[in-house]
Amino acid sequence: MAVTGWLESLRAAEKTALLQDGRRKVHYLFPDGKEMAEEYDEKTSELLASSGPVMSWSCLLQPIFMRKDTKMSFQWRIRNLPYPKDVYSVCVAPKERCIIVKTTNKKYYKKFSIPDLDRFQLPLDDSLLSFAHANCTLIISYQKPKEVMVAESELHKELKKVKTAHSSEGDCKTQ
Repeated sequence: MAVTGWLESLRAAEKTALLQDGRRKVHYLFPDGKEMAEEYDEKTSELLASSGPVMSWSCLLQPIFMRKDTKMSFQWRIRNLPYPKDVYSVCVAPKERCIIVKTTNKKYYKKFSIPDLDRFQLPLDDSLLSFAHANCTLIISYQKPKEVMVAESELHKELKKVKTAHSSEGDCKTQ
């Protein structure tokens, strides 16, 4: 029921798309005035997330949190975390509807939610959560529930109907 409601909201939204550098950038304007922007890989249709430009040297040393989903899972990467894997604890907090990342040395702590599951009113399941650590980057994965994968498939069908402007210079032309 909640899945259908979110899909109907997406269908009802005014959508503008821009194809730039192999990314489909989609802006949604919902009837209630709320907005949402997403970027998808043009070839794989995977949701992409990117951090902004680094402003100063100190930013290079700070952990950088970003989301980059795959077809089968929601995925987050936290760069600049140099500790070994056994220092990290990654778990689901079902009552708070979030994932908690912390270190045993108390040097890092982060809570974040999965808006996609909230939209569909799906519970968080600890068995769908995994993490790895390599090259000072903590990679957290949460396997997408079947309901979300079906909804994403429907969304991609909807997005194919949206006229897309092409841009090679970074300007925002729309059709």
